[in-house]
Amino acid sequence: MRTFGVEEELLIVDPETGMPLALADVMLPGLVPPTQDAGRVVAAQAPVHEDAGFSFELKLEQIETQTLPCLDYPRLLQQVRQSRVRADRAARAHGGRVAALATSPRGSATHTTPTQRYVTMQERFGLTVRNQLTCGFHVHTFVESPEEGVAAMDRIRDKLAVLIALSANSPYWNGAETGFESYRTQAWNRWPGSGPTMIFGSLPVYRRVVTRLVESGVLMDEGMIYFDARLCRHHPTVEVRVADVCLRAEDAALIAVLVRALVESACREWYDGVEPAPVPTLLLRMAAWQASNCGLRGQLLDFGTFTPAPAADVVHAFVDYLAPVLAEQGELELAREGITRVLAEGTGSQLQRRPHRQGGLIAVVDRAVHETLRGADADAGDPGDEAPTLGRVREA
Repeated sequence: MRTFGVEEELLIVDPETGMPLALADVMLPGLVPPTQDAGRVVAAQAPVHEDAGFSFELKLEQIETQTLPCLDYPRLLQQVRQSRVRADRAARAHGGRVAALATSPRGSATHTTPTQRYVTMQERFGLTVRNQLTCGFHVHTFVESPEEGVAAMDRIRDKLAVLIALSANSPYWNGAETGFESYRTQAWNRWPGSGPTMIFGSLPVYRRVVTRLVESGVLMDEGMIYFDARLCRHHPTVEVRVADVCLRAEDAALIAVLVRALVESACREWYDGVEPAPVPTLLLRMAAWQASNCGLRGQLLDFGTFTPAPAADVVHAFVDYLAPVLAEQGELELAREGITRVLAEGTGSQLQRRPHRQGGLIAVVDRAVHETLRGADADAGDPGDEAPTLGRVREA
């Protein structure tokens, strides 16, 4: 079994008003002002917490958690829950809470984390940076080599939209109902290096494309290669980046299990000589848009035909495709039960809309704080009232 791990971006909120709070700089030590040596920021990348790392993100209203690599669903779920509790403990000491919301239901001005790189991004990309308060969920799956990683990316690209629908958790944006289940997908794809990719065919082609994109001058550096799936620069993993942060920890762990099985299935196809499905990138954009818009409420584009089909049918077909690997790894029943639960109870987006009907956006955030930490007590113990320092700066 391949090791896997996740990164979660969490929103920091005021528990009374539901507004985003710029607290990351007091929750995390080691922030280097832009007037100092930015190299110190880039160098401080290793997580220091014994169970999981914590780091800054683009905005001071959010914090990123990182799990250690692990082999199974229970351990990953435990780490996700522990990280959420510890981040919430730090936020509470400064008057805030954390919520696994992919966009902020309530609108407010945001504050860019004052590292040199982020300040330069603010100057270069203007309103895109000023408005960019989104929280994603990134799954890292071990690969034996970069060549294997590119082969996997080529063979999973046509199925990633299903993960957008399953993780959809952003129906509100700065005080407005968006009409989308995952509005984060729309906001995120304003970045020039984001979205689905071509079939690369080989590692040299992938490297050449990345080099050309950076040399174009549009992207500041390779860190702005925000592909839906990419080779991780710091670890031997394929990083799948399409999902919203999940409101429920068990949904996050479920999606990670599905991503690992997807990468493993793709690698086996490569070794067996199965070519990637020649789906045009424009069709992948259509599938992602549809998943972002409808989530699991309506129709998705079937990843075989790219024609509309009921969302539940597409999701079940996705698990059927992964079934051989899931069964071999002892995770098929877990995956089927998890999918059945999500279809019955709703995604995070659907769960957000229920309290909104009764109490508005403040109720949405209040419910989200509760759901973010639900089930965590057994794994993380009493969160207490004191705020530890959580980690060091690690820029995306």
